[in-house]
Amino acid sequence: MRQFLIALVVVWTAAGIAAYFYSTQQNIAPALVVGLLPAFLVELALYVMPGFQPARKYFERLGTKATRAGLLTASAAIPYTIATLSIGAFHFPSLLLLVVLAGVASFWYVVLKRSPAADLFFLLMMLAVYMSKVFASIYPKAAPHLPLEILGHLMWIRVGIMAILCIRGFENIKFGFVPSRADWRIGVQHYLFFLPIAFITAYAMGSPRLHPIAVVWWKFAGLVAVTFLGMLWVVALGEEFFFRGFLQPLIGKAFHSEWVGLVVASAMFGFVHLPFRTFPNWSMVVLASILGVFCGLAFLRARSIRAAMVTHALVATTFRMFFT
Repeated sequence: MRQFLIALVVVWTAAGIAAYFYSTQQNIAPALVVGLLPAFLVELALYVMPGFQPARKYFERLGTKATRAGLLTASAAIPYTIATLSIGAFHFPSLLLLVVLAGVASFWYVVLKRSPAADLFFLLMMLAVYMSKVFASIYPKAAPHLPLEILGHLMWIRVGIMAILCIRGFENIKFGFVPSRADWRIGVQHYLFFLPIAFITAYAMGSPRLHPIAVVWWKFAGLVAVTFLGMLWVVALGEEFFFRGFLQPLIGKAFHSEWVGLVVASAMFGFVHLPFRTFPNWSMVVLASILGVFCGLAFLRARSIRAAMVTHALVATTFRMFFT
């Protein structure tokens, strides 16, 4: 638990600094930032917790599965309540919808027995809610450049992860936030292997086009670093956990072949990107499927989703910074 507490202090400090600079840049009123910051700090604490095995073990000792599912459900309401009360935008029907969604995810493996069908429909449910953009309607917009639905996105990722790890039981994916040296090496290698194939494929399809973000070099370097960390610890962490850490092994086990698991999970990962920016975006489906293969290979080689997270985050950062 000591490592978790140290990480929490670091995360909270970084969040406070980031909140100050972001609010200054976007001309957000200090009073609004002070009012909303506690909600983000609470959600960040809950989001970081699954990355530490002692914290997960402590949670698993808190009564029955139903008790833990109830606590997980209740945890979804706390940041929303703090945030909306601070800005005078509390809306009970929205809170109720949020609790229902969190409750479905939390109690899934309390009500249903572990089975391939239960696992598949759990993933489909998690994906459907995420892609529906329902959190944008649940959480109010506090300011033009301050969308609060990020609280919902973080909540949805960590509730799904905790439901799988601590209620269903699934501990063989080396889940965590900090890649090891081997994870970095394998992740970077597969990123470099992916690049030439992606460039050739993208050129053949005529998309995307090279268009770097136009800022001075030192701001560009800082933006790259911030973008990479955001991709690593939010986008890549969530997607790699569910697709590579959970779905790929389940399919591989069902068909008695890791390669079948790799191909099927990569294809499903690609199709999730069909509505990316425009619908249907078949170019993104192809590129994302190829990326899924390389992330899956990194996962198989390292036996850790953290290696796949590195590959994914590097690719996503490159795309965000250099291409339209």
